[in-house]
Amino acid sequence: MKAPEPENFPEADDARRLQGRSTELTARVPQLLEAMRSVGTGLELHSTLDRICETAARLAGARYAALGVVDETGDGLSDFVTYGVDEDIARQIGHRPDGHTGLLGELIRHPEAIRLTDLTTDPRSAGFPPHHPSMRTFLGVPIRVQGEMLGNLYLAEKHDGTEFTDHDQHMARVLATEAGLAIGNARLYEAARQRERWIDGSVAVTTALLSGKDADHSGRLEHPVGTEGTEGTERTDYADQAHHALTVVAEQARKLAESAAGLVLLPTSDGGLEIVAVSSDTPDVSVGTRIPGKSAIVAKLLAGESVYMEDSSTDSRLVSPQAAHFGPTMVLPLHSDGRVLGVLVTPRAIGGRPFTESERTLATQFASQAALALMMAEAQRDRERLAVFEDRDRIARDLHDLVIQRLFAAGMMLETAQRQSDVPEVRTGIGKAVDELDVTIQEIRTAIFALQQGSSEAPSGLRTRVLREINMAAVPLGFKPAHRFVGAVDSAVGELTGKNLIAALREALSNTFRHARASRIEVTVDASAALADGTPAVRLSVADDGVGIPEGDRRRSGLRNLRRRAESLGGSSEVGPGLGEDGGGTTVTWQAPL
Repeated sequence: MKAPEPENFPEADDARRLQGRSTELTARVPQLLEAMRSVGTGLELHSTLDRICETAARLAGARYAALGVVDETGDGLSDFVTYGVDEDIARQIGHRPDGHTGLLGELIRHPEAIRLTDLTTDPRSAGFPPHHPSMRTFLGVPIRVQGEMLGNLYLAEKHDGTEFTDHDQHMARVLATEAGLAIGNARLYEAARQRERWIDGSVAVTTALLSGKDADHSGRLEHPVGTEGTEGTERTDYADQAHHALTVVAEQARKLAESAAGLVLLPTSDGGLEIVAVSSDTPDVSVGTRIPGKSAIVAKLLAGESVYMEDSSTDSRLVSPQAAHFGPTMVLPLHSDGRVLGVLVTPRAIGGRPFTESERTLATQFASQAALALMMAEAQRDRERLAVFEDRDRIARDLHDLVIQRLFAAGMMLETAQRQSDVPEVRTGIGKAVDELDVTIQEIRTAIFALQQGSSEAPSGLRTRVLREINMAAVPLGFKPAHRFVGAVDSAVGELTGKNLIAALREALSNTFRHARASRIEVTVDASAALADGTPAVRLSVADDGVGIPEGDRRRSGLRNLRRRAESLGGSSEVGPGLGEDGGGTTVTWQAPL
């Protein structure tokens, strides 16, 4: 933007007319030139406005000065800075003028200079709010550049108690012209910086979502599968990845929009929206809050339309109680390629500065870029998931085709050697080795089954998984353990507790087969149990009629593992008498809160 030539403005004539005027006015010319140089030295808008106010007050000998910047609509003020008003007084006064009433509104509607001896008697005056300093003399001049109205400069109360003169008005107009150029340049600079920040923010979001460098969101397998003492199933971090991606979007949007919070909402099955990611320093909003589909703005958002609110606390279109805590708000759909992924909300505090047209445009572009990045991140996670599944299939095939066959062949050779041996101790030792191989084969088959179950398959219910473990244990045991279910096992027990319960059941059955020499086993899963403090719980008990647990038995390390697993969930694990005569055998009781 090329700075306009001074001779194109009528105010420039005022500067030329200063020549030849009174000695008092001529003496001020160096001060005016210095002031004009000072005003044009900055590019940051708010500091420029502060400097203009201070310069104008000093030149005119005024006690108070103010500058109002006209908003984009041209009928109000978007910014208002003062000089001479103490900060404590400003806080007591409260809200800044909006430029719709009084002399400030008059200057916006009719941008001509106003000079008054006593503004309190002028019919256009709207009076002062409580705690406002007393003012009588007043001078107001418009700030224009190339016919565009940028704002107004106001002066009040000369230090010597006199009225504002023609000379004061001429200098104020010259200064207002220079101020207009400075404000225009500062606006261009601020707009450029603002665009740069939003572009950098979009790049940061895209980089964060696609870099894949976060170790906590790598999607790798957390534990090996099917080994003793593990959960028996792998844990992936894809859900955490998705939440991380949405949180990045919320944090960047809040920072760029200079808002009080950044929220991301996703569509729900009932046609509403649910908050899934929040960036905020206040507890006014929380993850899980829902906006019902009956809200007037939900349909517009899901159709891809943006919604802007001057004050969400009073907007009747919002039915969420969280809206009462915020003021100006942008609600933007995250849509790309005709698909609405969710909604981005950036609310400012009550009484905060409204969002400008430029900010709305930049935020809309950011939302579109963020949606595209989310789709690309989703596609990348799908590719990573596919690579994991392919690797799991390969491992499962190798285990089945190579490892199990070799173990089976080794078992047959041992059985042949057992039959050919005449030494009882050798026959006994070989028999134990064969039994251990049988258990190992069953555990590998369990691992193969878990590897081959894709994430797209609905996870089996807890009852089904318990029966599966019992059936697999029946092979090495030579009989099928009895079982009993109590309560709503499938619906009441959560996924994490269920995984740990299955691992505990596998450990208990494995110990029973290896060491107990039992002829009878009973498995009970009770989803209607309770802990000692009354907390609802699920209780697993595995009872046998075997030989019990002698001191120093290797089972004790496995039992300690069961106890640690239960305690990590807030439960407990203990050992008691079994099903045999006089309490012979062992009962392992494992429980955790629902």
